[in-house]
Amino acid sequence: MQELENKAEHVSGFLKGLANPHRLLILCQLAEGEKSVTGLIDATNIAQTSMSQHLSKLKREGIVDFRRDHRTLYYFICHDAARDVMGVLYKHFCADK
Repeated sequence: MQELENKAEHVSGFLKGLANPHRLLILCQLAEGEKSVTGLIDATNIAQTSMSQHLSKLKREGIVDFRRDHRTLYYFICHDAARDVMGVLYKHFCADK
């Protein structure tokens, strides 16, 4: 039972990482593939300071990671469960219908 409780605690933190309208906008964009910070700002209209905070939270939760190309950071979804969840959410809420 302790192992299940530990997993439940971990999943709760994971879901809190997703449970924010701005982070969901970011993840909808990243569900299409990696994007630069500038690309994410342009696509979501989230201010740069707010974008940095949301990306930091997603990174701390292990949901996204980034690669650096000179001075540009490219973010992508690195968590398998987040990719799966965002695949479903993208299909039902993000994709143009």
